[in-house]
Amino acid sequence: MERYHKLCQQHMGKVARITDRNGRVHVGRIERVTNRKVYIRPVGGSRGGFGFGYWGGYYGWGAAYGIGLGFITGFALAGLFFF
Repeated sequence: MERYHKLCQQHMGKVARITDRNGRVHVGRIERVTNRKVYIRPVGGSRGGFGFGYWGGYYGWGAAYGIGLGFITGFALAGLFFF
């Protein structure tokens, strides 16, 4: 849990791809990190809701929501998958 807390804090404001214990994938901009949760704002765009935009910009939608740090099984910056 500590590892993901540190990763999320280091990448606050960036778009990340987070996988949880149930296999769900969350793609969004990291808005806030507490001792128990990371809050991300989902991103959407012109390609299936995965945050593609012109010149690498992201189009946001929806309110930020929390993911329990103990439920995270994977973390990657979204740019690694999209560009």
